[in-house]
Amino acid sequence: MASYPRDRFDDIPDDLKRVGAHRAAGPRRRGLVVFAWALAATLALVAAGVIALTVIGEGIAFEGGSVLPIAETATPTPTTEATPEPVVDAAILVTVLNGTNTAGLAAEVAERLADDGWNVGSRANASTRDVETTTVYYWDPVNEGAALGAAQSLGSAEVRLSENYAPQDGEDPAGVARLTVVVGADYPL
Repeated sequence: MASYPRDRFDDIPDDLKRVGAHRAAGPRRRGLVVFAWALAATLALVAAGVIALTVIGEGIAFEGGSVLPIAETATPTPTTEATPEPVVDAAILVTVLNGTNTAGLAAEVAERLADDGWNVGSRANASTRDVETTTVYYWDPVNEGAALGAAQSLGSAEVRLSENYAPQDGEDPAGVARLTVVVGADYPL
C-alpha cells in the first residue's frame, strides 16, 4: 500500500469527534443553475440556426429560379369548387357530330336539342365512326353549366373541357360553336 506524507488533515482535534472522511455539502440549487445554463445555451444555438437558415435559404434557388420557403406559416385550406348548375342557354351555338354508323343520327339529336331550347347550328358526321360514348365538349370554362344542361337534354352524356373545338388563331369566337356534341354508340335510339 502506498504511503503519503503527513499533512494538516491527518491530525484531527479530539473535540471534533468525527469518524471517517467527510466532504462539505455542495451549494444548494447547484443542479438548477447547471440546467439554466444548459437551457440558455440550447436556446441561443437554436436561434442562431434559425437565423442562419433564413439568411442562407433566401439565396437558394432551384429549377426555374424560384426560391423555396423554409416553412409555411399558415395551414393551407382545401378549395372546393362548386359544380355549376345545368342550364339551357338559347344564345349558345351548338354543333352536333355523328360519331356512329347510324345514318341521320346527328339530325335526330339536333332536333331533340332544338326542342329543349338550344340554338343548334351545324349537323355533320364526325371524322371517325367508332365513338363509344356520347360527349358534350366545351372550350371555354364559362360554358360548363351550359354543357351540363346539354348533357341533361340528351338524357346521359359525358361533359369535357377540350381545346379541340376552340376557335383557331385569328378566327372570330362569336362564329364558333361554344358546345360540340359528339354522338356515340351509347346514344339511345
